Amino acid sequence: MAAYHPLMTHPLNIVIIGTAYPFRGGLATFNQRLAQQFQSEGHHVELITFTTQYPSFLFPGKTQLSTEAAPADLTIRRAIHSCNPFTWRKVGNQLREQRPDLIICCYWMAFFAPAFATIERIARRNGHTRCIALVHNMIPHEPSVLDKLFAPSFVRNTDAFVALSKSVIADIDKFDKRNTPKTFSPHPIYDHYGEQMTKADACRALDLSPDNDYMLFFGLVRAYKGLDLLIDAFALIKDNLPKLRLLIAGEFYEDEQKYREQISQAGLADKIIIRNEFIADSELRKYFGAASLVVQPYKSATQSGVTQVAFHFEKPMLVTNVGGLSEIVHHGLMGYAVVPEAPAIAEAIRDYYANDRQEQFTEYLRLEKDKYAWDKMTHAFLKLYAKL
Repeated sequence: MAAYHPLMTHPLNIVIIGTAYPFRGGLATFNQRLAQQFQSEGHHVELITFTTQYPSFLFPGKTQLSTEAAPADLTIRRAIHSCNPFTWRKVGNQLREQRPDLIICCYWMAFFAPAFATIERIARRNGHTRCIALVHNMIPHEPSVLDKLFAPSFVRNTDAFVALSKSVIADIDKFDKRNTPKTFSPHPIYDHYGEQMTKADACRALDLSPDNDYMLFFGLVRAYKGLDLLIDAFALIKDNLPKLRLLIAGEFYEDEQKYREQISQAGLADKIIIRNEFIADSELRKYFGAASLVVQPYKSATQSGVTQVAFHFEKPMLVTNVGGLSEIVHHGLMGYAVVPEAPAIAEAIRDYYANDRQEQFTEYLRLEKDKYAWDKMTHAFLKLYAKL
């Protein structure tokens, strides 16, 4: 086992509360990878996740559960029903008695704030446990009245905050009346998806022609992610780049048919490939292997795990300059950060392919990757903890 982090003289008992296996998706992936990093540094880690995460009527997808094997190196306990306060209090009381050094609550929307706040409030009564929030979004991409109702109690019961973008720190400040310690630590690179695939092998696996160029829109399709902007942008340049194709890979949380009608009206039916399904971790390398450019035309954002997957596979990116995306993607060096408008997106795509910028951008990506190692994230938590 690795030596303890230099900020600590002894290993910590850490509990991470949030989404984890058997639930699927980027948040579960993040929490599990964070736990693995803490363990590699000598700390003891337990993940506590949900028995029920979203009630079925609140979940627009096909399933909340992963089809892949459980991570063999992690302790994951299912104990929290998101709508059952009795489970919140039970977990809080267990943690009060267990006396972990640190609880990390992984926050992304106000629906979960009452559960997290209750657990924190009860656990902290032991006078020993400290609670640090890992905040993906303080105000979600699709705000609701719950943000004003529930978020303040969570903020009040938290000792410190780690945010994945500077814009999220500003959002936390809107609820924090105590000047609680906060730090920004960018989203680390997802580095567990295996080796890169060649374009030829990836296209063969996906039944795509290797003679075309593929830009990739990856992840759950929701209104704020701007797929409609990307389709409009593609329509503006389709005649200038005859070999260009758009690969849309991800489950639709929106009406797929409206996008298909937009595609048809734009004359792009033969240039856009849609894979409307949740892409398992083991399949990601195929889609990123086929792509030469990853496009995130978001209308609003804080940060995105897709960006860090693109880093891992060393794929240049086109993002919009909303939230913290442009903090990560340096315009003109590893990709583009443009206004969320179809003409600007179209011009960036045209510039990339017309001027063959892939090799130039990829080289810069390789130089930047070390900034986003997972030990940078654990260091941020331990530095905050040492001050509490």
